[in-house]
Amino acid sequence: MSLRDRLDTELTAAMRSSDAMRRDALRMVLAAVQRAEKEGKHRLSDDEMLGVLTRELKVRHESEDTFRAGGREDLVAKEVAAIAIVNEFMPQPFSEAELRAIVEAAIAESGAASPRDMGKVMGILSPKTRGRADGKAVSQLVTQLLAARAAGGS
Repeated sequence: MSLRDRLDTELTAAMRSSDAMRRDALRMVLAAVQRAEKEGKHRLSDDEMLGVLTRELKVRHESEDTFRAGGREDLVAKEVAAIAIVNEFMPQPFSEAELRAIVEAAIAESGAASPRDMGKVMGILSPKTRGRADGKAVSQLVTQLLAARAAGGS
């Protein structure tokens, strides 16, 4: 079953069970998917949909932080619940060891030798880690490993 089909099925189930929070969160995600499809003029693949879900999660986390800073705990609770719902559709995140192995393989594949080559490495990693690892964490690990390589480490 495709990710789109899962989202549609879950939305229908939420509507039937009168779960307003789940229904609204899924509608928001599906609206973002439809906008992306309209912009791209094609039906999104599961991988492209993961990109949309990742962006939606980022927006939700930013909203949560903003509401928390504003003392709006009622809205914070809604964002936290929505984040949990969207996370149900995300793939299992990489463990630290898995991520390190993938980054090291990408460095070897790209032939990167210093932090200046970070763009090459990230170009290889981005599609492989989408939805399964935080971009900042990947970037930091790449920087760390490239700096160690440049210094004559690993």
